Amino acid sequence: MAHGDITHIDIPVGDTERAQGFYQALFGWQIAEVPGFEGYPMWQAPNKISGGGLAPRSQEFTQPRSYVEVDSIDEALARAEEHGGKVVMGRQPISDTSWWAIFEDPDGNQIGLYEGITET
Repeated sequence: MAHGDITHIDIPVGDTERAQGFYQALFGWQIAEVPGFEGYPMWQAPNKISGGGLAPRSQEFTQPRSYVEVDSIDEALARAEEHGGKVVMGRQPISDTSWWAIFEDPDGNQIGLYEGITET
C-alpha cells in the first residue's frame, strides 16, 4: 500500500455476533476472529482490498473510523498538530512490525494511522 491509502475501517458495534450476521448477509463480507485479536472479528470485502474490524462500541468510539497508512506515525501526528489537529492516542504497537495511533482533525473527526508491515 502507498502512503496515504486507507488501509482499515473499524465499525463500532454493541453485539459482534449480530453485526457479523448483518454484514455477512448485507455485503457478503467474510468475517472471522484472528488469533491474538479475540473479541475483535475482522471483515474482508469481496474485492479482497477493503477490510476492517467490528470493534466494541464505547463512549469514545461511536462512529466508524478509517485508518490511513503512513510512513511515520510520529511525523504524521506532529503534522496533524501543526495544522490544528489533536492527538487522541499516540503510537501503540499492533505487532512487532506494525503500529497505530489516532488523531482528531479540526472538525472533531477521529482518523486512525497505521505504520508497518501487514503480515499475510
